[in-house]
Amino acid sequence: MKKLLLSLAATTSMVAPAFAEMLELEKDVLTFGFIKLTDMAPLAVAYEQGFFDDEGLFVTLEAQANWKVLLDGVIDGTLDGAHMLAGQPLAATIGFGTEAHIITPFSMDLNGNGITVSNEVWEEMLPYVDKMEDGRPQHPISASALAPVVEKYKGEGKPFNMGMVFPVSTHNYELRYWLAAGGLHPGYYSPENITGQIGADVFLSVTPPPQMPATLEAGTIYGYCVGEPWNQQAVFKGIGVPVITDYELWKNNPEKVFGINAEFAEQYPNTTLAVTKALIRAAMWLDENDNANRPAAVEILSRPEYVGADYEVIANSMTGTFEYEKGDKREVPDFNVFFRYNATYPFYSDAVWYLTQMRRWGQISEPKPDSWYDEVAKSVYKPEIYLEAAKLLVEEGLANEADFPWDSDGYKAPTPSEDIIDGIAYDGKAPNAYLESLPIGLKGNQVVVGTEVKG
Repeated sequence: MKKLLLSLAATTSMVAPAFAEMLELEKDVLTFGFIKLTDMAPLAVAYEQGFFDDEGLFVTLEAQANWKVLLDGVIDGTLDGAHMLAGQPLAATIGFGTEAHIITPFSMDLNGNGITVSNEVWEEMLPYVDKMEDGRPQHPISASALAPVVEKYKGEGKPFNMGMVFPVSTHNYELRYWLAAGGLHPGYYSPENITGQIGADVFLSVTPPPQMPATLEAGTIYGYCVGEPWNQQAVFKGIGVPVITDYELWKNNPEKVFGINAEFAEQYPNTTLAVTKALIRAAMWLDENDNANRPAAVEILSRPEYVGADYEVIANSMTGTFEYEKGDKREVPDFNVFFRYNATYPFYSDAVWYLTQMRRWGQISEPKPDSWYDEVAKSVYKPEIYLEAAKLLVEEGLANEADFPWDSDGYKAPTPSEDIIDGIAYDGKAPNAYLESLPIGLKGNQVVVGTEVKG
């Protein structure tokens, strides 16, 4: 086997660009995990387009059953890295759930999620939804249109159940954000009660992404927040209606990351750089020439070993459109962003936002100073690795110097109020002031004790 790998390595070196100087890899046979979602695309593209090969890496990609299995695989070394929820490395590092030091040198994408409700709930929401001149719903749709429906169900003694993919997922926080912005309480966590349903108007629970449409159809949940293609799948199956995309909720919000164990990065620094280089190239390929490669990417993703959904379902969002109801397809060119707007740079401010949401809903049970948020962000997000990989790509003629934020301090400029559905601006350098500005959620010294908020 070793002889075969050495032979393959030699072959790879010969076909790699002549100007690319191969890093001396500490480990070249790698296994990466992913969940069947379109935003795993950088991994599939890096594999199928030969970008891993160009770096001398022999990569196997393996679909995982759910996010917990995936995280456990990275922690125990079964997986060398994975397509991860951005909240997973942060939660693991601060010890919420499974404890381990996971880092990310690469942010995988922006946007890409939606919130879908059942046909029945949609019909009940419609009287409260603003309409355009042509009679179609005016987007974005506020959760205030859902509030009377939730109130009606409550009066009938029916809990209003919705699904999200994992307690520290973007989907959990986006669904909570949307509900709270519309005046609905999504519930608190406490150290003694990790259901996240304390004081909730809407009860959120975990459902793996590919199972969302079937769970909705079965009536177990009335709606969900998930990544593509599982919102468009509900439209194709005629069982649900996406009411808002996360692009409308928070323009160009961060989504998944590529996560590796901190020990892996320390033990295999050149391998980590090589992987990051390949992923940057994949992200560039996905967005270049105004998304010209997206149809080819959709073909790759539709294969059973990757996402395994129909080409048409994946193409509905990946190629710059989004279908809210059958026939109501609208232009959303930035629904999936993989490289534009510095999408791949692991910004500290993105990490801080996830941490504020953990604090807002009680997953971080005690107040923390602003300095704590900054320290945790810097222990997990690693822009220095990213920029080193980018520098090598520029030197090799494979990337443009102008495409990377070399002088960034790791924090984005504050997100303006007009880019967020509740009209509340976000500044990653002032997390506690941000928490104070949100009308629903923990702030200051507040803690959850039993079923009540104290402080």
